[in-house]
Amino acid sequence: MGTVVQRKRSDGSTGYQAQLLIKRAGKIVHRENRTFDRRQAASAWLEKREKELAKPGALERLEAPDPTLAGVIDRYTDESIKKIGRTKAQVLRAIKNYDIGNKRCSEITSTDVVALANELIVNVAPSTVGNYLSHLGAVFAVAKPAWSYPLDQTAMKDAFVVARRLGIAGKSRERDRRPSLEELDKILEYFGERLKRRPSSIPMQKIIGFAIFSTRRLEEITRISWKNLDAEGSRVLIRDMKNPGEKIGNDVWCDLPQEALQIILSMPKSREEIFPYCGDTIGTNFTRACQFLEIIDLHLHDLRHDGISRLFEIGRNIPQVAAVSGHRSWSSLKRYTHLRQTGDKYARWKWLSVLTSPSSSVRASPKHVPTGIWRPGG
Repeated sequence: MGTVVQRKRSDGSTGYQAQLLIKRAGKIVHRENRTFDRRQAASAWLEKREKELAKPGALERLEAPDPTLAGVIDRYTDESIKKIGRTKAQVLRAIKNYDIGNKRCSEITSTDVVALANELIVNVAPSTVGNYLSHLGAVFAVAKPAWSYPLDQTAMKDAFVVARRLGIAGKSRERDRRPSLEELDKILEYFGERLKRRPSSIPMQKIIGFAIFSTRRLEEITRISWKNLDAEGSRVLIRDMKNPGEKIGNDVWCDLPQEALQIILSMPKSREEIFPYCGDTIGTNFTRACQFLEIIDLHLHDLRHDGISRLFEIGRNIPQVAAVSGHRSWSSLKRYTHLRQTGDKYARWKWLSVLTSPSSSVRASPKHVPTGIWRPGG
């Protein structure tokens, strides 16, 4: 049963408090109230709320846990057996700081998710907004079936459709940026000088070379261990390779071009990992080097694209390239088959001897051409 009571506010204005009280067997089983500026609005809310609570199971659902979205995110990350990637964890932590993070599960609608997307698009690209919504969607998918939290998965799906239709969220565009030999020359010289000053610093030259010739992602490079190297077979086992829908346990043997194998064999065996360095530090080093050298719009991940393109340019077919890159779907490699350039741009490259030298070489001789180590592209 509900009533509307007129009340004076502290600022002197008049408010109308809608009070709802439900009894069963003489006992109060539910009580709630809400204040409105107009009596008509208070009466309309009471009528609507009474109808909602009269539905079968409505009162029982009120007793179910209804945490904030931030609380659900915490539980999701705490209880996930599958390892959550660094990017996904960062995204979910960031979402907790937006308005939607303070809302109760039962209050969140598609409008709230679209509002989050609109807040994000001010500072990031539509592709990044899409990634945020995708990671948040994983929380929505689990909350209700796993913990009975009233988080509506349909609201998430509807918001995704709206955000895409409005252009707020979208897929990332395929990058085709590749480093030129001149740009690589500047970058490797830069890190060579740094290694000369600080011999204990990360061997960025070798990591950059390995990223190109192996086509490996940065997070994969830092995980490769000596025990997962098959030097005779010129291949390496990549643990937990990135793959849509599955990552943990997705272990793949990938072929190593001879250049990549030679770089590995030049590394010291003092640690379990071949490249025992922090991926974030490597990425930061590369980005800062490009900024210092005024090399525009070159990402470390572009080296993988360059390496895959090179394999096609030296005559490898899709199955052969996939055996190196680790692509499960050959369709994702089709865009590389239209490359017009042929030949190996790294043939007789002056840096090859530095990248494969076990010593702390830091500078390539402009006239030196390595011979007798391998056939370029082999």
